[in-house]
Amino acid sequence: MWHIIHGEKTDWIPRIKQILDSTHTDAFEPFDRFAQFENSKGKTLEMLLEEFKILRAENIDILKSLALTQEELAKEGKHPQLGSVTLKNLLAAWTIHDLSHINQITRVLAKYLKHDVGPWEAYLTVIKS
Repeated sequence: MWHIIHGEKTDWIPRIKQILDSTHTDAFEPFDRFAQFENSKGKTLEMLLEEFKILRAENIDILKSLALTQEELAKEGKHPQLGSVTLKNLLAAWTIHDLSHINQITRVLAKYLKHDVGPWEAYLTVIKS
């Protein structure tokens, strides 16, 4: 959860704004994969979920307000490891990033219930992944 919150604060929207700002030519700030541990100290899971809910709603509102055009989606930014990326690449990566976490949750929950499904296991491919 901490990783996703940190991304909401420092990754997706800030990078979108950087790409759209034609005066900004520096590479994106590298994503600090350890910052979330410090920032989440003393917070319960419920607190973190609420923080994510608020941040995601704000970020979706920001994204909607941009009303991006095809020309803007083609604009490029500079990723510190990957080099040149388009805004369209970034938005697709944000989507796939979320889907990857949903997939992780699904696999964990499926494996947790694996022994309870009995003979249906043969039909439930998520258990086998």
